[in-house]
Amino acid sequence: MILVTGGAGFIGANFVIDWLARHDEPVVNVDKLTYAGNYETLRHLSDDPRHIFVHADINDRAALDALMQTHRPRAILHFAAESHVDRSIDRPGDFISTNVVGTATLLEAARAYWEDLAGAQREAFRFLHVSTDEVYGSLGPHDAAFSETTPYAPNSPYAASKAGSDHLVRAWHHTYGMPTLTTNCSNNYGPYQFPEKLIPLMIQRALRGEPLPVYGDGLNVRDWLYVGDHCDAIRTVLAHGTPGQTYNVGGCNEQTNVDVVNRICALLDAARPRAVGSYREQIAYVTDRKGHDRRYAVDAAKLERELGWRPQQTFAGGLARTVQWYVDNEAWVEAVLSGEYRRAYFSNPLVQA
Repeated sequence: MILVTGGAGFIGANFVIDWLARHDEPVVNVDKLTYAGNYETLRHLSDDPRHIFVHADINDRAALDALMQTHRPRAILHFAAESHVDRSIDRPGDFISTNVVGTATLLEAARAYWEDLAGAQREAFRFLHVSTDEVYGSLGPHDAAFSETTPYAPNSPYAASKAGSDHLVRAWHHTYGMPTLTTNCSNNYGPYQFPEKLIPLMIQRALRGEPLPVYGDGLNVRDWLYVGDHCDAIRTVLAHGTPGQTYNVGGCNEQTNVDVVNRICALLDAARPRAVGSYREQIAYVTDRKGHDRRYAVDAAKLERELGWRPQQTFAGGLARTVQWYVDNEAWVEAVLSGEYRRAYFSNPLVQA
């Protein structure tokens, strides 16, 4: 049994779905179901006895203690986080509560559980913390990519809160000896992503005939990682990573934001043509985001060198799959945009807890 936090969010849900497609080992899936947690993503698992969904908050220590004692997980994979930079600028307290205080609460619950284990179970236990490349700050056009030894320099409340959680995980390993693993990933994209993020936002706005807002000059650079590759990397680190170590996970796909938007428009022109003209005509440059980091790039050489992992999906192939998924699943997007997805769990839950 493994325990996953934030398993109704974008990356967490993809991981849970991927895990159960590849393993018989059950998953206890803990999610608070905030706005970014979508229970409908997991609906097809409702009859799968290997998937145990629990509606709970990682700040609820009593609930965490009870879950660990009941299910006795061999590993905890911590995906739960507030993750949208714009929201962190408007509401930083939410990010501190979930990403810092919540991680500390989860770590303490995990430590109490781990210290009560004995023998092979204690040796085999792992706590894997999923984090972001944004903790490293911003790069210039010719700077070397972020490595695991790059000094932390977070520039947004979101990045600062994730940096804080990374430091806590490190401290729990070095102070208490708890067998932790940390992964810092680049920008993820793929199915089931909440449509506030760049790629799904542009797809749904394009299809609705709305302007496609591009911050500043559109030349901010991100390294794009297909979510399926990210899930594979996490499984690899869980199985073979060295406790106490950090592993960067990158897609080797640096792209400017405006190039990404133009690629999306070209794919939509082919998949769902407008009556007249191209979706590119909807691109609109808007005032830049406060403190907008110019470039992220991730050096994942350590993960390849030590554990043999490298991304399999090209950006062209991954983006084509992603655009097609959103074109084929407009009902999922509409449920999110209307807010209907927020009512789905409470009207017909998988498990009440």
